[in-house]
Amino acid sequence: MQRLKALTWDHPRGYNALAAAAARPELAEWGLAIDWEKQPLEGFESHPIADLCARYDLVVLDHPHVGEALAGNCLRSLEDVFGDSTVQALEAESIGPSLRSYRFGGAHWALPLDAATQVMAARADLLEAPVPELWDEVVALSRTTGKVALSLAGPHAALSFLSIAAAFGDPPAETDPEVLVSRHVGRPVYELMRDLANRSPRSVRDRNPIGILDHMASNDDVVLCPLVYGYVNYAAPQTGHQVAFHDAPRRIPGGRPGSTLGGTGIGISRRCEITPAFKRHLLWLMSREAQVDFIPVHDGQPSRREAWHDPRVNARWGGFYENTADTLEQAYVRPRHDGYIAFQGKASALLRQAFEDKAPADGVLESLQALYASHRKAGGER
Repeated sequence: MQRLKALTWDHPRGYNALAAAAARPELAEWGLAIDWEKQPLEGFESHPIADLCARYDLVVLDHPHVGEALAGNCLRSLEDVFGDSTVQALEAESIGPSLRSYRFGGAHWALPLDAATQVMAARADLLEAPVPELWDEVVALSRTTGKVALSLAGPHAALSFLSIAAAFGDPPAETDPEVLVSRHVGRPVYELMRDLANRSPRSVRDRNPIGILDHMASNDDVVLCPLVYGYVNYAAPQTGHQVAFHDAPRRIPGGRPGSTLGGTGIGISRRCEITPAFKRHLLWLMSREAQVDFIPVHDGQPSRREAWHDPRVNARWGGFYENTADTLEQAYVRPRHDGYIAFQGKASALLRQAFEDKAPADGVLESLQALYASHRKAGGER
């Protein structure tokens, strides 16, 4: 019996489907056992990946960790494990950049088990007008109600900044990997966030996305969060109010819904023994059977495109998938160089303090650029 140690993040979306899949009787018949353990969301976002790979055979990770993982030589590439043709087929079946985001240094480093990006969350029962589609409409709703919340805790202030810059036509570090964002786009993005942050309800300012959505489902002081990582379970809750999910805001009608890709992938550590049963199980997790039928009913968010447009899946989950698929297809992919994770956390702290101080834009943008440059490794692929 091959017994594997595996680590995911502590939320029904991150754990339940993986644990249920590991309990399928087929695995025992194949001579395979997988013990899934959990770590808190904050650890998932920031814990050194090499340390986890030294202790676990499978590690659920976020794509910005792949540069750090490659520098630490701690993961096996998908090409080495499954072959090029299988990886190419998976990429064609995956929604948006959910598999491509794990490509770095000429190879892919994780299977896209779970697809997610920042979307708009609303208490539709409390809104007197249609859900906003444009950033100007979000600002107007904030000014009239005082009930529009920004997701600013942990790394999320920086993530929201990146997303709005993408909506405003300058996806960070895409045109020039050395430049985070141009001044002519960075200034209005920062000023929009500062304006919204000053009215954002204090009840959720220190909460991560799960905390914000929990609060929205049980309180009436937040009617809209324009950028928050989507969690499908809030769209069809067993208790509390339904939270409706929609595409992220755009700057102009028909423009790009600015959003920074999230989601999770299954990384295979170098300590893991590769066997036919192991590969069979992981490829089953990527199959239509698992992604359309098994994973959604076990609280997961599938990465296969057809699941996001499946009528049964959407009927069960309040239209969550169909209502946000366009945002996911166009989601912005963060830099993945070694050092990016540290930048993300420090940039968020810098932005939160700047909002509190009502600091002018130009100085904040200079500080963000200096911070970005100091954490970027020369010669690294994005």
